[in-house]
Amino acid sequence: MVVRRTRPSGEILSGESADVYFARADRILEREGLDPVVTMEVFTRRPALLCGIDEVKNLLAHALASANTAEVVVEALNDGDLIEPKEVVLRITARYRAFGLYETALLGMLAQSTGWATAARECVEAAAPQPVISFGARHVHPDITDVLDYAAIVGGCVGASTPAGARLAGLSPTGTMPHSLVLIIGDTVKAAEAFDRDLEPDVARIVLVDTFKDEAEEALRVAHALGDRLYGIRLDTPSERGRVTPDLVREVRARLDQAGFSHVKIVVSGGLNPERMQVFKDAGAPVDSYAVGSYISGATPIDFTGDIKEIDGRPIAKRGRIPGRTESPRLRPVRLQDYREA
Repeated sequence: MVVRRTRPSGEILSGESADVYFARADRILEREGLDPVVTMEVFTRRPALLCGIDEVKNLLAHALASANTAEVVVEALNDGDLIEPKEVVLRITARYRAFGLYETALLGMLAQSTGWATAARECVEAAAPQPVISFGARHVHPDITDVLDYAAIVGGCVGASTPAGARLAGLSPTGTMPHSLVLIIGDTVKAAEAFDRDLEPDVARIVLVDTFKDEAEEALRVAHALGDRLYGIRLDTPSERGRVTPDLVREVRARLDQAGFSHVKIVVSGGLNPERMQVFKDAGAPVDSYAVGSYISGATPIDFTGDIKEIDGRPIAKRGRIPGRTESPRLRPVRLQDYREA
């Protein structure tokens, strides 16, 4: 079950994270005695996989908690929806000063998460039918790793490396072992045995095999040591050693099979993107799953725009836009109280 995020941070709710001109506009409108009921629509100009909308609903639920419920209507699409250019993904009707200060935050939530989810979907499509795991947490600020991993899972990744991100998606975290563990213990097999000895039985025994010796040799040593308890091995050969190649995967697979370890899975990681995964597919390399980091975490945010389209029921728009509400048959009403009670 998906776990909703907690109450938005104090910086967000106070407006400290907003562009300053929204705070200035709020002060001016207060002094001028102006606070009309407005309708704002949010859209992007490119096709994408929508994400971040659930976090936006959570923000609006708390921001509009004291607003007159008779005046408030929020309609939206859902995380995971494929969206078309200029399709309205969110429509807010409320007194402007009740939510105007949060335009920066809600656009940022959508832009960043939709960029990540869309990049994840590109990886998942390139890797199919093999699954993809999100390993991008090390490339972003730790305060937002949960949002990154949640977005990657919305984009189709079957797992994520951080407990916080996996928890948001209702999953358990996925991971193998770091090179540091192998380096400190001093031997891949001894590290694998310690991993097997000290961790819970439900943690998949996936062992990194590129630290000290030839990957095929290490894979066989670990397989002999752990036997049926070994779920898989991870290949993460650095670029200084030529990276992981289809030929290396084929060799490791063949040697494992010949030694009677056909049950052992092969996970490939290290600078992967859709193009590189396509190389493995085109070569018929027997990869069982991919772990992708920087391609997802480094995705360019997808720009969203918020437009006021009505003021006190009167159609209006800035130049270049059509006044009045945009026909948006896929929008669905949002029960904001569900987010306050979560």
